[in-house]
Amino acid sequence: MKINASEIRVGMLLEYRNDLWQVLKTQHVKPGKGGAFAQVEMKSVNKNTKLNERFRSSETVEKASLDEIKFNYLYEDETNQVFMDPKSFEQIEIKKDIVGDKGKLLTENLEVTVSFYNEVPISVDLPNQVICKIETTDASIKGQTVSSSYKPAKLDNGLNIQVPPFIESGDNILVDTRDLKYIKKL
Repeated sequence: MKINASEIRVGMLLEYRNDLWQVLKTQHVKPGKGGAFAQVEMKSVNKNTKLNERFRSSETVEKASLDEIKFNYLYEDETNQVFMDPKSFEQIEIKKDIVGDKGKLLTENLEVTVSFYNEVPISVDLPNQVICKIETTDASIKGQTVSSSYKPAKLDNGLNIQVPPFIESGDNILVDTRDLKYIKKL
């Protein structure tokens, strides 16, 4: 689907120079002399390279069409994570590097959205919030200031995050999967 350069947004996937690019940054510039343009920083999904490109406002670019399908997480092996389509019970394997660090937040039967481009999985989107258990955390110190004092905590999945001082080992908390930050105690 063709879109104007002025419609490019962060997170979009574009087909450009025979490759698939994810938009990392975009800035619309209107200089005093000459026409307006969009300065776009992109990362190749396949080659893991970056590209800075200028598109005139009148130019059109091809927005990649993705198929998004809901899957349930099953398990992982040495190199892959396995997901199942809850409707057809078909299983797919996705390499761990596609999921990244957020793969540690996956729990059995967690519903995720897998994005496919030409029937090849390119990304896995987790729900915005997941429940995690605190494995270990430091004891809070009496008299410590309340405002914005966070302490390190290790979750049962191995991730380290910052939590408020009242959180203790064994507590269940809600974690934001987009930035791996503490939301609230459950």
